[in-house]
Amino acid sequence: MAGDYPDPSVTKVGNTYWATATSSNWGPAFPLLKSGNLTSWALVGHVFPDGPPAWADYYFWAPEISQENGRTYVYYTAHQRGGNLAVGVASAPNPAGPYTDHGPLVGQPHGSIDGFPMRDESGRLYLIWKEDGNSVQEPTPIWAQRMNEERTALVGEKVELFRNDASTWEGNLVEGVSLVRHNGYFYAFYAANGCCGSGCTYATGVARAENLLGPWEKYSRNPVLMNNDTWKCPGHGTVVEDKGRWYLLHHAYNTDGQQFVGRQGVLSEFVWTESGWPSFKGGSTPVASTAAGPRSFNDEFTGPALRSSWQWPIEQRPSYRLQGGRLYLTARPDHSGAALGQTTTSPNYTAVTTLLNYTALPAGTRAGVAAHGDQDNALALLADSQKLALTRIEKGETRILEEAVLPADKSVQLWLRVREGRRFSFLWSVDEGKTMHPLPADGTSVDGSFLPPWDRGIRAGLLVQGPSSTKAVFDFFSLSNQL
Repeated sequence: MAGDYPDPSVTKVGNTYWATATSSNWGPAFPLLKSGNLTSWALVGHVFPDGPPAWADYYFWAPEISQENGRTYVYYTAHQRGGNLAVGVASAPNPAGPYTDHGPLVGQPHGSIDGFPMRDESGRLYLIWKEDGNSVQEPTPIWAQRMNEERTALVGEKVELFRNDASTWEGNLVEGVSLVRHNGYFYAFYAANGCCGSGCTYATGVARAENLLGPWEKYSRNPVLMNNDTWKCPGHGTVVEDKGRWYLLHHAYNTDGQQFVGRQGVLSEFVWTESGWPSFKGGSTPVASTAAGPRSFNDEFTGPALRSSWQWPIEQRPSYRLQGGRLYLTARPDHSGAALGQTTTSPNYTAVTTLLNYTALPAGTRAGVAAHGDQDNALALLADSQKLALTRIEKGETRILEEAVLPADKSVQLWLRVREGRRFSFLWSVDEGKTMHPLPADGTSVDGSFLPPWDRGIRAGLLVQGPSSTKAVFDFFSLSNQL
């Protein structure tokens, strides 16, 4: 699953695999992907395409998709408005949706995350989750509690299954539990230690128990999945069996793209040893021992709506219309502006767009191509009616790095080139790329190391700043990812 797909989960419905993943603070929340073979995935929609549930505002994490009795369930984490992190659930008549949200199931004072449904040895339905103690420098118990069959409420008392041991490789947390029952045991595959960023220390362990509520035994040879030459910090995924072979679909950073691309979906195969523990083939070698080839994107804006791979800050959904092969994107005066982005699949890529009728942009309106970290961090080449501005937005503070005067023309083509995930170069042309002008004028690159948040990769796309009464018009957008 090339691109920024943390905490992936997967289930099989008929002959088709369905997957979803963390979307965090990008909307629409929770992508829906399908595949016939676990390796070639197509994005087909989102769990919440029309906006987040009313009870939640951001941090849409760790969706766990499952199918039972002809209905699809997604257990997910989100931040409660005015509260803390909680585990909620949505359901649909089929994996493609539409999904009905049923609200939060559990939200402890320190936060509750990473929900997973499991039936015990007697067929009783439980919710498994992590108490987010590490957010307040406390341990991270993994809890189990009975859930009603409607999946709308927990019942009875919660029971602790296990917690992190700070004196071991687990460090300050265990999380992302995925359970499977095999040969008389429940197995809990879990992640531990630091998940994210250039200094991540994530790895995967396993524990087992004969009864769901324990006692649980952690494997003496943990961690069972660690770094290799291609993938770094593997963890938080779902166990899946296909034709007698066992896999963990989990996330990891590619060692080339690291945090700039984000945590990508990786499929790792394991076997069961004679002693009944999982052993990953090759030690820590995924099925795809090399990263998936870079994926490119091109949008001529000819459809009735934006293509499903476009994203935006979850709390700042932009207003737009498509007409005559053009995108009319309404400006925003807050944060970095009205932002649209595409995930990247390589640390090396080029994004190009054409801004039409820039001389007609009202005063105070600027538009162009951008690299988005989040709603308050961006690098962009933006045009107003008279000039271009190479713009750095960091923690909501805007700084103009350099400007160039634009000729009075009908359109300007804007280019963004990135190398090593952090070296950004910007160019512009008013003759459809025949004559290219760099900005800065000396052609030096700009450092974008500040862009990616702790849990997300960079998006490449469009940005319009200004009063909400104004619009910018774009002719096309292309994103070419290179090795």
